Amino acid sequence: MIAPRLERRLAGDADALPASLHPVLRRIYAARGLSAAELELELARLLPPSGLLGIDAAAARVAQAITSGEGIVIAGDYDADGATGVAVAVAGLRSLGAARVSYVVPDRFRMGYGLSPALAERAAQSGASLLITVDSGISSHAGVARARALGLSVIITDHHLAAAALPDADAIVNPNQPGCTFASKHLAGVGVMFYLLLAVRAQLRAGGAFATRGEPNLAELLDLVAIGTVADVVRLDHNNRILVSQGLARIRAGRARPGIAALLQVAGRAHARLGSLDLGFVVGPRINAAGRLDDIRTGIDCLLAADLATALPLAQQLDRFNRERREIEAQMREEALLMVEGSAATGVCVFEEAWHEGVVGLVASKLKERLHRPAIAFARAQDRGLLKGSGRSIAGLHLRDALVLLDARHPGLVLRFGGHAMAAGLTIAEADYARFALAFDAICAELLDDDALARVVHTDGELDAAELALDTAQALEMAGPWGQGFAEPLFEGRFRVLGHRVLKEQHVKYRLDHAAGPLSAIHFGGIDRLRERGTLHATYRLGISRWQDSESLELLIVDVCD
Repeated sequence: MIAPRLERRLAGDADALPASLHPVLRRIYAARGLSAAELELELARLLPPSGLLGIDAAAARVAQAITSGEGIVIAGDYDADGATGVAVAVAGLRSLGAARVSYVVPDRFRMGYGLSPALAERAAQSGASLLITVDSGISSHAGVARARALGLSVIITDHHLAAAALPDADAIVNPNQPGCTFASKHLAGVGVMFYLLLAVRAQLRAGGAFATRGEPNLAELLDLVAIGTVADVVRLDHNNRILVSQGLARIRAGRARPGIAALLQVAGRAHARLGSLDLGFVVGPRINAAGRLDDIRTGIDCLLAADLATALPLAQQLDRFNRERREIEAQMREEALLMVEGSAATGVCVFEEAWHEGVVGLVASKLKERLHRPAIAFARAQDRGLLKGSGRSIAGLHLRDALVLLDARHPGLVLRFGGHAMAAGLTIAEADYARFALAFDAICAELLDDDALARVVHTDGELDAAELALDTAQALEMAGPWGQGFAEPLFEGRFRVLGHRVLKEQHVKYRLDHAAGPLSAIHFGGIDRLRERGTLHATYRLGISRWQDSESLELLIVDVCD
């Protein structure tokens, strides 16, 4: 792994933030440029749905379908954002009075991503007259055309980047479509669907639909919205932090839907202390594992389960999928690291004929982290002669734009591709792999300079002896929510090593000395950077070790710096 160059975040105006905040938290928020208003995370602060282009037409069509008793079919996706988006759509539409709501999702290995003609045909078989996409559809020209030819009205809800030419849908709701001025461009797919439901409820309210029955509380869906938003690694701007904070509050209060409670139970996590990052590293991967290895419907059905007894067996199955995924990923990762050992490539490509198609994205992510280079991992597709790749990028290289440039210079080399700045998927001919790898490396070398290729880690500086304490860790644990674009606090420091233990042959448990006194620390996966004695210069986060009814401070080492 490339040693990091540490840079401290610029100090902000902490005095402008409420004095009631923990002083370390005030400093951290100020360094992230927050104003006092941006600390307000009540639902009333959400941007209104009216700012989304196309939402009025979409909401009117959905309200009409509900009022007239039409069947509605949701076309989803096979990741955590897509799964939570489907669950939000199905549960939300039923609460709004839709009599017949069903869903379809593509088979990752046979259909690929998005609303394909084949998925449109499956949707038509449901007997519905209205099809609504979730987390997909903005590039599904053929699928939309096929659905409409089969007599379906089509509403697209998506958040992926749109091309100049849009599918011929009845309505499109996407903050990233041309002409949309919605201030938050970072809504996840599940967030866009939640916004559509808010607009549909307003339409129904205006039509008197709730005159004789209670109006549904759509905030009950925010636990799902929070999970999908964090798991999809979208930027946590103010609007998204409101959605995540409100959803997380429901989970912490024990008001999560049964499927989420079951997933936390099988993961051994207490809901009361759940953090935003747990949504991405504990809940999200268990949902994703179904889509990677088997059928995402297991995850969706778990999220939609009416009670814990129904949800628990599904959550246990998702947990088994996740353990299997980890084993497959570990083997693939080790093989990939051997392939790139000593490589001087700027843009890294790896391929092994026995690799699992559903796990290549995780391998690309690990390579990107280890090498600090854009990386694409390929596996053989179900279609003979084709490879499916999944890529991850670093700051400074917009991966989808890089593929657009590559496609323009080498027409026909990439058969299909899509994605965004930090992640993309693509299909190429197996016979073209070597040529693609050279072309991708050349594009990356052209677009990335030495500064972009340096591994810079931004920290929140050092903590003094008084700040390096349990109360600071407790304040940070309940703050945030942290995530993409709103980084969890990361500190740096030098400590004297008093002793260590190696756990499971890969993790290191340290006893450290500091002006604050003796400290406990753990470095997960840190055996390769073990410091047996002397000074340990490290970046770390503050954690809390809990045993029975006691709590103590524990440093979570992220990197050894020299």
